[in-house]
Amino acid sequence: MRRYLLLAAATALVAACGSPEADADGDGKITMKEAAEKSKDLVKPEPGQYRATVEMVNVEVPGAPKEIQEMMKKMISVGPQTHEYCLTKEEAAKGFEEMARQSNKNEDCSFEKFETDGGTIDAVMNCSRPEHGMARMTMQGTGTTTSSSMTMTMDAQTPDGKTMKMTMKSNQERIGDCDG
Repeated sequence: MRRYLLLAAATALVAACGSPEADADGDGKITMKEAAEKSKDLVKPEPGQYRATVEMVNVEVPGAPKEIQEMMKKMISVGPQTHEYCLTKEEAAKGFEEMARQSNKNEDCSFEKFETDGGTIDAVMNCSRPEHGMARMTMQGTGTTTSSSMTMTMDAQTPDGKTMKMTMKSNQERIGDCDG
């Protein structure tokens, strides 16, 4: 899930500039490579210390055992989780392109939709791994060179047909320079 959050955050940062049509080969499927290619000349996050806040808004696991349902309710009741990290100059220079490549190392992911306009993002990403099933993530939010705000909804299906839906909100904000 952390990989999806990083990709979503990077996607939000890309949104600060408009992007041309991402489906370069016209096959109706926007690959990670196509999205990365269209994104490499767009805004990149500034290096620095960032605070990321992720909040689980909703989790639904129909048909799951009661223990799993209770565990999911506890995840929501914990409230927002915050952590800080340093985005180095080298990492920031790689921007979305490298993040997309890293997030797609072990998964077959592509964008069904990848639209950015005036600092907003509206995207749909589909991922599939035979051993884990399929996931469809919608991402809507805003981004600048120093912040992003994203709402993500993931609908997942396991190989045995079980489903899960979760909605989370993510905010990232540059809070200063990195230590040292």
